[in-house]
Amino acid sequence: MLVVSRERRSFHDDSFRNFSKYIRAGDCLILNNTRVFRARLHGRRNHMAGAELEVLLLREEETNIWKCLVKPAKRARAGDRILFSDEFSAEILEEGEFGERSVRLIAAAPIAELLDRCGEMPLPPYIERRAGAADRERYQTVFAAHTGSAAAPTAGLHFTPAMLDRCRAAGAKIAYITLHVGLGTFAPVREKRLENIRLHEEHFEIAEGDAEQIRLAKRRFCVGTTSVRAIESATTAMRGETRLFIHPGYQFRAADALLTNFHLPESSLLMLVSAFAGRELVLAAYHHAVAARYRFFSYGDCMLIE
Repeated sequence: MLVVSRERRSFHDDSFRNFSKYIRAGDCLILNNTRVFRARLHGRRNHMAGAELEVLLLREEETNIWKCLVKPAKRARAGDRILFSDEFSAEILEEGEFGERSVRLIAAAPIAELLDRCGEMPLPPYIERRAGAADRERYQTVFAAHTGSAAAPTAGLHFTPAMLDRCRAAGAKIAYITLHVGLGTFAPVREKRLENIRLHEEHFEIAEGDAEQIRLAKRRFCVGTTSVRAIESATTAMRGETRLFIHPGYQFRAADALLTNFHLPESSLLMLVSAFAGRELVLAAYHHAVAARYRFFSYGDCMLIE
């Protein structure tokens, strides 16, 4: 764990096992309790001997109508069927940019049951292996509760029940938000001009009891960028859809501290972290992390920013 001080404009190395020593009495630790579903499916186009396609389900927009990503996108056209099994298929309704598709799922059994049977945990593409049985729990936080994410809120993967107990013992309250992770979090930024960047919608909600804990906190300590985006979005509503794009120049209204993993270059997540800690300090911290051989991305190491 790399610990970054915004006040001192410095950073130092530590271990996540010592995380609770950075907790102060009166802190509210804010955790995203979304649960990842088996969102990745492998199928064939139009018939069982057709071209192989990979589908990543993102969100259900209305009953059985889903937004998804399809690879390779050039082989998935409106009107095509994708067959996952004898009893489970998808009809492509609309084509979008960058592999996005709108599909109707067609099933001979409850879709949740078929996803559990046919789907895989949606490990990020830079993990160059198929998801295995161990990933079904390893790619979930220990506090995951509400199913709906196509990716894990990875900063939360570091926590164990014992670490949460140590944080409580150090004086922290625990509050939960739910933000279902999708393209708004992990889609690459393709526009060069900040004013042209528009993130995809992601659903979030915060229960009134958790919102009250967050309001009363001396310091709001966000675990993950999704927790930041939820509480910053919740200054106007406790639930809804958020497209909030946080980049340098943004004035934070709620988040006071952040635990996050190391992110891809030119991503909206790295822009959020740069907005929170300052671009130059973040660049220096990342250069140190590379030199010190920190592990980046989903199953990697973390950075605590105070």
